[in-house]
Amino acid sequence: MGFEIQAPIVWLIIFAAMVVIELVSLGLTTIWFAGGAIVAMLASLGHVNVAVQVILFIAVSVILLILIRPWARRHFNRGRVRTNAQSLIGLNAVVLEPVNNMQAQGRVLIRGQEWAARNIREDEIIPKDAQVCVREISGVKLIVEQIGSSSSQQTGNLQG
Repeated sequence: MGFEIQAPIVWLIIFAAMVVIELVSLGLTTIWFAGGAIVAMLASLGHVNVAVQVILFIAVSVILLILIRPWARRHFNRGRVRTNAQSLIGLNAVVLEPVNNMQAQGRVLIRGQEWAARNIREDEIIPKDAQVCVREISGVKLIVEQIGSSSSQQTGNLQG
């Protein structure tokens, strides 16, 4: 009987802890466990068995995490402006030095800056003066794809 009275308080403390952790981290991770804690707290107020409360906490938390988190991330990141190097993804560049992955060579010019580059296709060499599109960034190298390749689509603006 003693734990049944205290169970709602325990779930409330877990809820508060998850909210505080979420506010500090802003990772959209622990807030879902706060939702699970609320459901478990409501179950404890209805005098549901502690094992069922724990199962509800875990189940609701995982369901919220899996189903709602992707939507929430898209929704909250909609207005976010990519900064620094991430803003180069999708832009076009000009090859200054042939991009040859086998010889670890390749330089491109984008937004007036020279970058080391690698081809998204390992077996293909991109010639000097070709136009490429930045597909991703790996460390300090741009991963590029030649415009006009069979699977590439022209995006962005020429930045050279």
